[in-house]
Amino acid sequence: MNDVVEAFELIKRGTDEILLEDALLEKLRSGRKLRIKVGFDPTAPDLHLGHSVLLTKMRQLQELGHTVIFLIGDFTGRIGDPSGKSVTRKPLTEEQVRANAETYRQQVFKILDPELTEVRFNSEWFSRMGAAEMIELAAQSTVARMLERDDFEKRYQANQAISLHEFLYPLVQGYDSVALEADIEMGGTDQKFNLLMGREIQKHFGQTPQVVITMPLLEGLDGVQKMSKSLGNYVGVDEAPGAMFNKLVSMPDALIWKYFDLLSLKSNAELEALREEMANGANPRDIKMVLARELIARYHGEEAAANAHRSSGNVLGDGELPEDMPEVEVAFSGDAGVPIGFVLNRSGLVKNSAQAKDLLNNGRVKVDGVVMDKDALLEFGRSYVVQAGKRSFARVSLVPER
Repeated sequence: MNDVVEAFELIKRGTDEILLEDALLEKLRSGRKLRIKVGFDPTAPDLHLGHSVLLTKMRQLQELGHTVIFLIGDFTGRIGDPSGKSVTRKPLTEEQVRANAETYRQQVFKILDPELTEVRFNSEWFSRMGAAEMIELAAQSTVARMLERDDFEKRYQANQAISLHEFLYPLVQGYDSVALEADIEMGGTDQKFNLLMGREIQKHFGQTPQVVITMPLLEGLDGVQKMSKSLGNYVGVDEAPGAMFNKLVSMPDALIWKYFDLLSLKSNAELEALREEMANGANPRDIKMVLARELIARYHGEEAAANAHRSSGNVLGDGELPEDMPEVEVAFSGDAGVPIGFVLNRSGLVKNSAQAKDLLNNGRVKVDGVVMDKDALLEFGRSYVVQAGKRSFARVSLVPER
């Protein structure tokens, strides 16, 4: 029972809505390997993290032992999904659909486990469906029901054209669930009408209705509008590791937990531990770096994740040093220790005494990783790694003045 509850809580994390939660619990308690269907019309094959929200939830379900069906809507893509559209969408050609579908397949397996993924095309069954069967399918809804959809209603009230084939889209998507015997179907919040239609079509064909899970849209790096390449607030899954790292560690603090909930494959317990770290005073930037490294490892590999801060032009890793750190000697006359301010000036790590004083007063000077105060003294005859601010490093050897 605990395993079922834990699985349910993981599935629920980050979702907008589950219809119906009791039905999902019942399916999980059955112990069956569930079939999770997610459809993609191959119209935008260049993925960013906003697109990966559904894929991440799919991977979580795979890790719970279930089978994910990545359904490429090569047939429905030729209709054009009307969701959220104010005009009839131009259908894609078969050649465009196939080219985009192949690009999708190349990208999604950076997230999904190929061994637990069925890749299907809905032309498999619709290319064999005759006119009589399509009429039977069309009889499962009414024009009045279709006009309950917000986008259709707005177009109807505005006297904008709605083509008859657009009414077929939700029905065709619903029949996909019949053909695939789906236990769960997932989609964005804008897909809710279509997903619920799948439940109705399954009932008509004598199947147990699927559970519907809707996922929210991911805000972009501006923290306001949804992630979009046209708005420039996106992180592309194929972006260079350094660029991805810089974008993620620079996002607004308010986005941290939503990004973790929707993009991370860490367990709920691991996320709770990170929340406690932040509540106890951890630097939000350090928490963002955890997510950045996880995502970079997923899309570019572990080595790229380990070196991402360097490729981004930053020196941010705890205890890590730049490879090209200069080595300098600082000479000092006297019997006492060497003042840290003197070391900063003579090593060239600061422009002047005023800058040295400012850095020391603000705790931004480290020697061998330890923060120094303005009265600190260093010993003769030793070598130290001195850091002034975020980017200035030198290996400083203290020698007597000749």
